[in-house]
Amino acid sequence: MEEGAMAKELLPDALWARIAPLLPPEPPKPKGGRPRVSDRAALTGILFVLKTGIPWEYLPAEMGCGSGMTCWRRLHQVLLEELAQADRIDWDRAALDSAAVPAPGGAKKRARTQRIAANRARSAILWSTPTASRSRSW
Repeated sequence: MEEGAMAKELLPDALWARIAPLLPPEPPKPKGGRPRVSDRAALTGILFVLKTGIPWEYLPAEMGCGSGMTCWRRLHQVLLEELAQADRIDWDRAALDSAAVPAPGGAKKRARTQRIAANRARSAILWSTPTASRSRSW
């Protein structure tokens, strides 16, 4: 099956016409950057992953949907929110991946510990002595 036909099968024009208005607008890129994968291509990638069950990272580049991570990051959250509001998620079959849930504020960063000059000198001396050698030739 050719690439365009597969995309049309996964995301027909009529379905895309219903979904497109629900998606947030593309954020501005004041500094330029890489060209953005279209929302339709990203949604096609999501549907392909959901239909086939393959891991996100194995989304074929030949499909023109960008990487699996691009698809997941772009629309996955929007779709989950819409489905949750419509009460269309079966939470009995859901799994929570803690990597997808950011910590609220995270841990405080500690100040970098400064090494004391005496410790550096002692360790340099220790490693230069014959008794500190890890491999001895007997």
